[in-house]
Amino acid sequence: MYEVDFVEFPSTSATASGEFFARAFGRQVTPYGPDYTDVRAAGLTFGFRADAAEQPGAPLVTIRTDDLAAARTAVEAAGGEVTAEPFAFPGGRHFHFREPGGSELAVWCPE
Repeated sequence: MYEVDFVEFPSTSATASGEFFARAFGRQVTPYGPDYTDVRAAGLTFGFRADAAEQPGAPLVTIRTDDLAAARTAVEAAGGEVTAEPFAFPGGRHFHFREPGGSELAVWCPE
């Protein structure tokens, strides 16, 4: 199973981004400190990253899977390049990759 369920955005203030979506659209917000906030939105989660050293250069679309190793194999076999090795984060593990057209995306798997 592969399904887009997360998009991460750069933000100058993760707290302000989360508060905006809570006030404007009544969305559930989960802050993970001052530099990261998740906003749940109808089956899709938006992440806002304020730490400039870790911000994506553009929105980072993240694909959910049940098998991270198999997803990596599929990405590489299809011509994708892994740009960040698998690593843990609250809720699971993920890796980043660049598809042949140049866009960076990520794949994650819950714990």
